[in-house]
Amino acid sequence: MVKKLILTALLLSLVWPVMAKEDDIEISGLVIDRTLTRFGKDFGFYYSGYWRDLPFTQGFNVTLYETVFPQAGTRLTLEVNGTAIYRTHFGRRANPIKERAEQAILLTIDYIATVRANAITGEFADTSDGY
Repeated sequence: MVKKLILTALLLSLVWPVMAKEDDIEISGLVIDRTLTRFGKDFGFYYSGYWRDLPFTQGFNVTLYETVFPQAGTRLTLEVNGTAIYRTHFGRRANPIKERAEQAILLTIDYIATVRANAITGEFADTSDGY
C-alpha cells in the first residue's frame, strides 16, 4: 500500500508540469570585435579601452564590423544595439587610429545620451544621424 502511494506520488510529480520562474540573463555592455585587419584590431583595442572607462553602459552593446577592399583599404562600421553610428575608412598606409577611436567614442557617448534622454522624456524620435 505504501509502495503504491509512493509510486503514484512519483508518477504525478513527473507528469505534473513544473512551474518555475525563469529569469532571462541579459549580457550587455560588450564590445564585439568583428574586425579583420591590423588597423581594425588596433581601433578595437583603443575603442574598447575607452568603452571600459564609461559608466552606465549596461543595456548597450557595440559591434565593430570591417569590410576589406583589396586595392583601397578597409571600411570600419561601428554599431550600437544594431544602429550604425560611425563609419570610417582606413587606407593601405598608416592612419591615425587612436584619434579615430577617440572620435568614435565621443559619437557613442552622444548617441547613448540621446537614447537615454528620449527614454526619460518618452520621446521615440529617430536617433540616427544618417552616418
